Amino acid sequence: MAHTKSLRAAKGNKDSIAKRLGVKRYEGEKVKTGYVLIRQRGTKFHPGEGTFMGKDYTIHAAKDGRVFFKIKRSRLYVCVV
Repeated sequence: MAHTKSLRAAKGNKDSIAKRLGVKRYEGEKVKTGYVLIRQRGTKFHPGEGTFMGKDYTIHAAKDGRVFFKIKRSRLYVCVV
């Protein structure tokens, strides 16, 4: 005998919307004051020279310049010079 189960979607078949996290401006790119450089959850990247961190851990450019990354004491820093 052929049986059909439910005709609607499965109960656990839902997905949340993507948060669009990650690096938004890469090394060598020109940026202006206020540009979003990195969106993240927690401090994978730390703010360096010429940058500041928002309350949701987003790193912004504090001045005009070029983006570069550096590693200091096993921490990744984002800088604008």
